[in-house]
Amino acid sequence: MPITEFLERNAQNYPNDTALVEIAPHMMEAAKITWKEYALIQPNPEESGRQEITWAEFDMKANRFANLLLSRGIQKGDKVAILLMNCLEWLPIYFGALKAGAIAVPLNYRYTASEIKYCLELSDSETLVFGPEFIGRVEEISGRIPKVSQVFYVGKNCPTFAESYDRLTTFCSSQKPKVEITDEDDAAIYFSSGTTGFPKAILHNHTSLVHSCYTEQNHHGQQKDDTFLCIPPLYHTGAKMHWFGSLLSAGKAVLLKGVKPEWIIRAVSEEKCTIVWLLVPWAQDILDAIERGDIDLSKYELKQWRLMHIGAQPVPPSLIKRWKEVFPNHQYDTNYGLSESIGPGCVHLGVENIHKVGAIGKAGFGWKTKIIDENGNDVKPGEVGELAVSGPGVMTCYYNDPKSTDEVLHGEWLYTGDMAKEDEDGFIYLVDRKKDVIISGGENLYPVQIEDFLRSNGAIKDVAVIGLPDERLGEIAAAIIEVKQGFTLTEEQVNEFCMDLPKYKRPRKIIFADIPRNPTGKIEKPKLREIYCGESLVAAQTTH
Repeated sequence: MPITEFLERNAQNYPNDTALVEIAPHMMEAAKITWKEYALIQPNPEESGRQEITWAEFDMKANRFANLLLSRGIQKGDKVAILLMNCLEWLPIYFGALKAGAIAVPLNYRYTASEIKYCLELSDSETLVFGPEFIGRVEEISGRIPKVSQVFYVGKNCPTFAESYDRLTTFCSSQKPKVEITDEDDAAIYFSSGTTGFPKAILHNHTSLVHSCYTEQNHHGQQKDDTFLCIPPLYHTGAKMHWFGSLLSAGKAVLLKGVKPEWIIRAVSEEKCTIVWLLVPWAQDILDAIERGDIDLSKYELKQWRLMHIGAQPVPPSLIKRWKEVFPNHQYDTNYGLSESIGPGCVHLGVENIHKVGAIGKAGFGWKTKIIDENGNDVKPGEVGELAVSGPGVMTCYYNDPKSTDEVLHGEWLYTGDMAKEDEDGFIYLVDRKKDVIISGGENLYPVQIEDFLRSNGAIKDVAVIGLPDERLGEIAAAIIEVKQGFTLTEEQVNEFCMDLPKYKRPRKIIFADIPRNPTGKIEKPKLREIYCGESLVAAQTTH
């Protein structure tokens, strides 16, 4: 069954129920009334800061875009790229592409013009849909990608090099297009995060997308009356595949355009959210704001909030300990995945296993895992090896890249590139990315282990450990540390704190600086290496 049938079922069974809510808090931050009340008194809904659509409207919008594509000659298997910030139009456009039999190609909103061009060419995209935030970048490459034959603009004041999505879809049929779609048909191309170089185009079929729906609901038990707060960008598999649990259960989802702690807590309170997926920095910011007194939890309605889950990166156990002290009644889960395995869920901790915080968990619903050595043989429990996963959500291939595909797909198994180990109870712990392992004086250092230790220091907001060239040892570990607001920290204090680490794991250099993260929360270590492996290291604050 193609994933589009879930949308059609919801539109038929719950036509008037709210499917999606979009909230732009910056437009109504000063309002002393609720966001709903504020939206009701605004003459123009698009400027109210809060909009919503029902399941029937969602499906109708998807049908209209699908019929627009078909009227323009889009055929089954053609590629439709989506370059939008999170908004009400995002998911209807995505599903409209799928209903037309096309392949949806979400693009990272942080891409430069040259990166957009690269990804459009790599994916063989024929159509581009973009929003107002990207006018300059798209104009820069307009006419320079011969295969892109049509460009649609979502928003007011359509630029001359594009056509108005809003105007064109108004005149399109809202009936379901007559396109036959099967489980094995290609559905979407997602791009790798690009933290290790140029992004790769990851091809998935409808079976992958549908399986992610069932995996997500199995793990987090979404019901019709659940409301999911979606904050991360929809172009990424993480946000979308967690939302797939709402699609399957026909529950409401709230798209929050902003990550201020006060906005997140207010959205949970006013929209009665029950499930929230956070990235590590956002969870830390919320706790810090509460500790500073910037947020008074007694002013909010939060008793319905039942689950907080985190993914996209290793989660410091100290963070969850702090979270449970503030929110003792919350269920907690962590999810592991990668875009090649259709996002989160191929491994997950499980709400019943909070005593194993620090682990990423066990194989997720419908998935298998193993940890292997460099020859592909299983390692013993407790030994470090590469994590491999197998299941219905494994990608079809890297599009137009058979060499890279062969490097990670081995029969039914996807080699993740993540180093991990398994404890005596079968729980898997991430050690680090295979490419991030630091070899210092013949010893393997795993940055995540050092980072987790440093994050237990109450003055440290964020930390990244990278390897720097060293003439004698080959590489040494350098810790880039971002200090919490209102705290001070010296190199001597960090070195003293690290005395509890084995000597060979102690960072040889300490650098105080901000930690760059991409929109999915991953530390951009290539950027840090570029900064600190060059001449700039000389000027940095360091210690030997």
